[in-house]
Amino acid sequence: MQGYRGAWWLPGAHAQTIYPYLFLRRASLAYRRERVETPDGDFVDFDWLDGAGPVLVLFHGLEGSSRSHYATAILSAAAARGWRGVVPHWRGCSGEPNRLPRAYHSGDHAEAAWMMETIRSRIGAAPAFALGVSLGGSVLLNWLGRGGGTGLTAAATVSAPIDLPAAGAALDRGLNRIYARNFLKTLLPKAAAKGQCDGPIGTMREFDDLVTAPLHGFKGVDDYWSRASSKPWLKEIALPTLVLNAKNDPFVPGDSLPGPGDVGAAVTLEQPDHGGHVGFAGGAFPGRLDWLCERILGFFAGG
Repeated sequence: MQGYRGAWWLPGAHAQTIYPYLFLRRASLAYRRERVETPDGDFVDFDWLDGAGPVLVLFHGLEGSSRSHYATAILSAAAARGWRGVVPHWRGCSGEPNRLPRAYHSGDHAEAAWMMETIRSRIGAAPAFALGVSLGGSVLLNWLGRGGGTGLTAAATVSAPIDLPAAGAALDRGLNRIYARNFLKTLLPKAAAKGQCDGPIGTMREFDDLVTAPLHGFKGVDDYWSRASSKPWLKEIALPTLVLNAKNDPFVPGDSLPGPGDVGAAVTLEQPDHGGHVGFAGGAFPGRLDWLCERILGFFAGG
């Protein structure tokens, strides 16, 4: 498949990253929402794109949802191929606060395992593929590296922060602080409503140290970022898996990306020079995600 070249009118990593989030038209999809009770007394909302073909499971990114630009684009492309899909929302991301203090994090492999078991119980023996985007990719790789993937045909990740200490530090530097503040605009009110923070928090490192880490059993931000990083697990992945990262991703430093020696034989690394963070827009203005959709679905189809 032809490699990603990008759109001439999207110069620079930040432009390639912010453009899809703000300006790409989101496809209109008729999801069917299913609320599922969790084993610990909470709930998770699954948005289903019904059909009769193979199933694409999409794990969304930090504060994303089934309405995120990448979700609607990729699931629309899958539907055009006769596939169906489902987006299991991380807790608190489906438009309604979850019941428990627990939220979600980049190494939440136990939650991914439960979600996949739930999905498999509903789709029977249908072929299934898993895609993780950004934080969702980190979770998916953590799960696959710990022996997950039974019942899946293949998996892929897009812009996953594989080395969390490097990605976390990058998010609080320079222009990236604009994105961090945007994430905090939704994360902080959720945490405050549950009494999980009562002082000023200005960076993602502070949020992860004061909220994410203690909430999910880590000693602090450094313990969280170290133990939740998926990079050490890449050699253990046995399922055919595409790991797609742009080298100019402003959130995921190029020098932190894995090399061939960091992965097992089942993992395919693809690291184009351009694309930004979950960007990969191309074509004439206003742009489309055709390349990204075709790359992911082509890998799943064995192309």
